[in-house]
Amino acid sequence: MNRIAMGARLMIVSDLDHTMVDHHDAENMSLLRFNALWESNYRHDSLLVFSTGRSPTLYKQLRKEKPMLTPDITIMSVGTEITYGNSMVPDDGWVEVLNQKWDRNIVTDETSKFSELTLQAETEQRPHKVSFYVDRTKAQTVMKELSECLEKRGLDIKIIYSGGMDLDILPQGAGKGQALAYLLKKFKAEGKPPSNTLVCGDSGNDAELFSIPEVYGVMVSNAQEELLQWHAENAKGNPNIIHAKERCAAGIVEAIGHFNLGPNASPRDVADFIECKLENVNPGHEVVRFYLFYERWRRGEIDNCEAYIASLKASCVCLPAFLYF
Repeated sequence: MNRIAMGARLMIVSDLDHTMVDHHDAENMSLLRFNALWESNYRHDSLLVFSTGRSPTLYKQLRKEKPMLTPDITIMSVGTEITYGNSMVPDDGWVEVLNQKWDRNIVTDETSKFSELTLQAETEQRPHKVSFYVDRTKAQTVMKELSECLEKRGLDIKIIYSGGMDLDILPQGAGKGQALAYLLKKFKAEGKPPSNTLVCGDSGNDAELFSIPEVYGVMVSNAQEELLQWHAENAKGNPNIIHAKERCAAGIVEAIGHFNLGPNASPRDVADFIECKLENVNPGHEVVRFYLFYERWRRGEIDNCEAYIASLKASCVCLPAFLYF
């Protein structure tokens, strides 16, 4: 993030499973389209934030399985953990916020009294998150009774139900939306608020993201009913939130264009590399263009190879001067 002296031109805050990552897309084409667009047009002056319900363990596993970019910021465990960069440096200030009126031992004690709750894997149990599975037919009743029990024990908690089975108990100050609000407040205090923020999601635990004032939002076309219902009840008249026509990452690209947040034509969408140029030379764009040229050349999809190489050489001549400044 230090590379951005002023506020980011665009900050994208995206859920991962079934939003940025399409598990039904074996070739990962939607994700690769977004990656090429981001690296060629946004990486140098914008921020990419992944906001996931996954624990650090499952997040790292997904990174091994899918061709995901390295984000500037990672929000994990349903908004209870914030880390920075590839080294995933934790935000200690956020930990202090979450410690208020939270006692994990009390949560585990009270939840043990509910036979309807099935504890999730140990990797999903985090310092500020206790996670269970519960049948959707029993979820509302359990949530109401459990909330009352924990309140009587002096805790200030929130319960999030998503995916028709996942129940997460968090400190009241936690959640994807609160984590984003914390980051925006932090950037503003540093004099670096992003010019525009786009939030992206598909399920119930993403709803809080869309509640943050002055952000744009996209519910991808494959969004679950629980999120669509939340939108119908809470934000139906908000022109800054759309239900995309495209699935997953393609829906995010669609939203960038819909809200005029910047270029939304991925280099992967351009058939002729000679036409795939920017007015101002951008090293990231040229690197992506070269990679895609090489990829298509290996597949035998390039007819006029010499013309493409000449175009790439011309672009490379301009890069040293650009990098100097």
